[in-house]
Amino acid sequence: MIYGIGTDVCDVRRIGATLERHGERFAHKILCESELAVWRARGARWPERGVRYLATRFSAKEAFSKAIGLGLVMPMTWRACEIVNLPSGQPAVRLHGALAEWFAARSLRCHLSLSDESDYAASFCVVEKIENK
Repeated sequence: MIYGIGTDVCDVRRIGATLERHGERFAHKILCESELAVWRARGARWPERGVRYLATRFSAKEAFSKAIGLGLVMPMTWRACEIVNLPSGQPAVRLHGALAEWFAARSLRCHLSLSDESDYAASFCVVEKIENK
């Protein structure tokens, strides 16, 4: 059964401008430690690729927060929600701390799709309630 659906479109240029204004502080607010490592590695090779990575993660976390119906209200925080790639390349959500407990207590599962084009990153998230049989 569908619990919630969320979508988000993010302007990559806006994320780049925010990074220029606030530097790494902005990335530290949005990304957890493992995401920060990926962001730094990608940005070191090609700065625009780092900005796109941050924009897709920002967009995915926004879509997820909408799908669970909390927005950015506890226990949902930027850093408690990690966007990972499975070995297949498929994006997935890994939750931490109180958010992971909240999600598990409701028997929820997340399906996530990310996309980015030159100026925009888009995310679509479906959260389903797992039926206990």
